[in-house]
Amino acid sequence: MEYRKYRCLVCDFVYDEELGWEEDGIAPGTRWEDVPEDWYCPDCGVGKEDFELMTDEFKKSL
Repeated sequence: MEYRKYRCLVCDFVYDEELGWEEDGIAPGTRWEDVPEDWYCPDCGVGKEDFELMTDEFKKSL
């Protein structure tokens, strides 16, 4: 199973599906589509709509 990563467009926080975000009760392995719609970026407070899927091309540029 391949996990994906999503980057906040405002502050560059990365949500990693493999790791989840246990501080907010999101278990490791939780897919992005299963993260609650009312979840907010823990660093800057924006919603899920302000995140984008990190592509392999983007990851290589880091």
